Amino acid sequence: MTILATLAWSRGSTVAILGLVPVLLARLPAAGQEAGEVIQDCEACPSVIVVPAGTFLMGSPEAETARSGEGGAGSERPQHEVTFAAPFAVGRYEVTFAEWDACVEAGGCGGYRPSDEGWGRGRRPVINVSWLDAQAYVEWLSGHTGEPYRLLSESEWEYVVRAGSETRWYWGDGPSSDQCRHANGRDLDADEALPPSPNPYVRATECRDGYVHTAPAGTYEANGFGVYDLSGNVFEWTEDCFQRKPRELPSAQFNAYDGAPGDGSAWTDGLCEARIWRGGSWGSTQPNLRSAARFPAESVTRQSNAGFRVARDLR
Repeated sequence: MTILATLAWSRGSTVAILGLVPVLLARLPAAGQEAGEVIQDCEACPSVIVVPAGTFLMGSPEAETARSGEGGAGSERPQHEVTFAAPFAVGRYEVTFAEWDACVEAGGCGGYRPSDEGWGRGRRPVINVSWLDAQAYVEWLSGHTGEPYRLLSESEWEYVVRAGSETRWYWGDGPSSDQCRHANGRDLDADEALPPSPNPYVRATECRDGYVHTAPAGTYEANGFGVYDLSGNVFEWTEDCFQRKPRELPSAQFNAYDGAPGDGSAWTDGLCEARIWRGGSWGSTQPNLRSAARFPAESVTRQSNAGFRVARDLR
């Protein structure tokens, strides 16, 4: 089951002006937050958008992961219903270097200034940040604004990326060239500049998105909920722990979503030294940009292809 809603989404870019004094910008009354409304709690804060309550089917069907090169299989099964009883807000963009640097300037984020690898800061997504670093940021942001910020749960992330779709990618199952309108992944630009991979499944999508590495936030088209860069650009940390296959269980019998929460909450049982990345990155092939694709990573990992976005609970 999916929620199919016709909503007028704001697609204009919110300008983030660096400033460290909380300023109420488009903050909504406690009782009137509606899907599509944009909230920005301070000048240096991420812009978030309210997504509606609803039910969706999380995970991938067997026909999707059976295709050559589209791995996942048991890690994306069984498909299961997840219901969100109330709306919540999610970052319209991945957290940017400008937003991270504001945290550091204010004395937060452990004073850590991650490298931008020479690709640029400002509106580009922050990279080289671990799950622990992301937690430091949302802790600072919550304290700075007095509002409840956090990372998304995995089910929240997939609900938001799908935005009512049931296809492999939120833009459909159509021609691969559609990717470059919606996502920054491994395309011809990247394939010409990056070292070749020995993996036969690493094949560039035959289109050009204009970037080899990260692209500024909001470069590509938003999805149906008015959210940008959910697929590609950088992997995004989520709150959930990694569910490891028991040694005694054959791989063919392992379904990672057995026992998963159905209420949209984060699944924090399991191997919590590892958390889940979602969304793929600038170096990901098209199969790894699928809405159901998921990847474990040690919570201390800092890489040039990984960042995060925030969620905000509504009062």
